[in-house]
Amino acid sequence: MSECRIVKEADLPLETVILLIAGMMLLISGVLLFPVSAGALPYDENGLYGLLLVMFALQMITLGKTPAGDMRRSIPLLALGVLIAAMGIVTCFIPGILGRIPRLLLFLCFGPGGLLLLLRMCIAKDKLRTWWKYEGIFRHLIFACSAVYGLSMLIGLLVWQHGLPPTRLTAVTALLFGSALIYLAGVLRTIYGAYPDAGKPRAGGVELSTDTAMILLMGTFMLLLGVLLIPVSLGLLPFSGSAQLGLLMVIFAVQMLATGSTPIGPFPRSWLMVLFGLLFAALGIVSCVIPEILVAPLTVLVGVLNILGGVITLWKICIPRLRISCETGSPASLLLGKLFAAQLTMNLLTILFGVSMLVSQLIPGLVIGVVLAANGCVLLYLLYILTLLEKMRRDAEALQGGR
Repeated sequence: MSECRIVKEADLPLETVILLIAGMMLLISGVLLFPVSAGALPYDENGLYGLLLVMFALQMITLGKTPAGDMRRSIPLLALGVLIAAMGIVTCFIPGILGRIPRLLLFLCFGPGGLLLLLRMCIAKDKLRTWWKYEGIFRHLIFACSAVYGLSMLIGLLVWQHGLPPTRLTAVTALLFGSALIYLAGVLRTIYGAYPDAGKPRAGGVELSTDTAMILLMGTFMLLLGVLLIPVSLGLLPFSGSAQLGLLMVIFAVQMLATGSTPIGPFPRSWLMVLFGLLFAALGIVSCVIPEILVAPLTVLVGVLNILGGVITLWKICIPRLRISCETGSPASLLLGKLFAAQLTMNLLTILFGVSMLVSQLIPGLVIGVVLAANGCVLLYLLYILTLLEKMRRDAEALQGGR
């Protein structure tokens, strides 16, 4: 890839990004399951299950795509997506605390979900029969979807075989499924490039941008991590630091590939950013599947990124200071003032968290839990303010349009 190509803007729709990372997740897991099945490496089933649940939830929240098909992004659907994401996060953090629930959810998503999607593709008038008539890339879409849905059902059956150690069959199936997902991601990128409207979520329902959805997911992540660290610090619960770091790296990767947003600030979404995002995703997936193997380097990396991100953002919002062009005391100026306060608080907490990761024992675990929970609350509050500002903007545009 030439230098010009590397810095060129990457055209990757969000669905392609999610499928690409999910495919990487299955490919890397498949490769690692070979030494795991031979007893050469440890294996964290809960870390992998939690990661998969978060990816399912991300599709529901951002695109309205569920194992039952495409749906309008309603409040109940978003709430269900956040609940599944929360269960995935808890499954990663606290191994075994949810018992059989994560396995049951994944079985339903992969098994019956794959079967339902296959049936819908065959029956719906605007899918299989229409795609076949269009020929070209749509023939590839038929093959890719059929492979993904068929292998999804097989993965569902393997997930249901709880208690059995990973075998070579599981590893091979994961490799095939991961390859099919990446193939589907490439096909959809081509189709969405030619037909941009085809990649948009169903009309109606809640309007939620990718950035907003990622703030919602990150706020949930931080809030749950902080709350769970309190009993963990008291010795009341087990904790998987490896899966926690891995999941955080994967969330970073989704942000980098989807919007160019990084822990140290936004950048143009070039192919170079895509490569960094894929690297982050690979490190996070390995950390979730194989416990403890990457804890030390990822702890340093996440700590440094949090400190740099907090310092850089504080510099941007404080120097120069926020300027409000609105009339003092107006609703917009008050909201912008609250936005500034939320950003200031959030970045101070982010720096504190980063320092605590680099300097062990500097801050007691109980205090770190409170700091992270507060950070999560501030992120969700920031999301609320951004939602209000967006609503005010739409109302103002509607008012101007009506004149």
